[in-house]
Amino acid sequence: MIEMSNVSKQFDRFQALENVNLSIQKGSIYGLIGSNGAGKTTLIKLLAGIYRQDKGKISIDGKPVYENTSLKQNIFYIPDQPFVFSHYTTKQMARFYKSCYPSWSEERFEKLAKLFEVNLQKKIQTFSKGWQRQISFILALACNPEILILDEPLDGLDPVVRKKVKNLLIHDVAEREMTILISSHNLREVEDLCDHIGIIHKGSIIIEKELDELKSDTHKVQLAYRDTVPNKLLRSLKILHSEKRGSVSIFIVKGEEDSIAKQIRETNPVIFDILPLTLEEIFIYEMGDIGYAIKSVVV
Repeated sequence: MIEMSNVSKQFDRFQALENVNLSIQKGSIYGLIGSNGAGKTTLIKLLAGIYRQDKGKISIDGKPVYENTSLKQNIFYIPDQPFVFSHYTTKQMARFYKSCYPSWSEERFEKLAKLFEVNLQKKIQTFSKGWQRQISFILALACNPEILILDEPLDGLDPVVRKKVKNLLIHDVAEREMTILISSHNLREVEDLCDHIGIIHKGSIIIEKELDELKSDTHKVQLAYRDTVPNKLLRSLKILHSEKRGSVSIFIVKGEEDSIAKQIRETNPVIFDILPLTLEEIFIYEMGDIGYAIKSVVV
């Protein structure tokens, strides 16, 4: 289990994280999402043992991460801009990681290189961003890490390669109980892969839930009445967002679905539907609820 308890991190006068609490179970895929500058990358680098927290505790299976070499041999981190040694080929980088990770599998490396059709003798820096990202995944998965930390993992990959990578990640979680932490602005991909979600804003985790639970707690409601929406109903529902489309009103409502449906049916609407919400919609309305709302921009 990965745990952060009351963790804070400051750079000069900038408070990047403040009293962050986070828990990631073994064998889960955890999606970390948030606004720009919210602290996602700082949090990731703390978990990877690159940064040291100013206060609080960070542990994996009860052991501290920072400067823990044996523990880091079970962690692989792919940053937003993958790092390779200057002028190294994929084969040379493979040799380097083989020396760092006891769980390295040469057989798996060769199979993955063949699957992605990578030229092992070509210098990595001469590849495009998408190819460099593929090579990072090949090296990471050949290390067979217990924990894989990914920052914008599928950026630059074409749809076919994205599908291959997703299948490989899901396979390793299912077969080896590998734990994955993903930070991404592409919420559709986070929704496809993750079973747990953490939303971070201004250096604090504001929501941490299973994805299914998060979806079951927020609903899009479509309503129409012969006259107007009853004020009694508007007061009784926790409405995050509302808009009008002709005679139909759309509400984003927080709460239990059965309770919401019961209250609405008692007002005898002409039209009543509860529609599915995407993770992107949930994120937008949750952030709007804490003051980070989308504003209309006219150019």
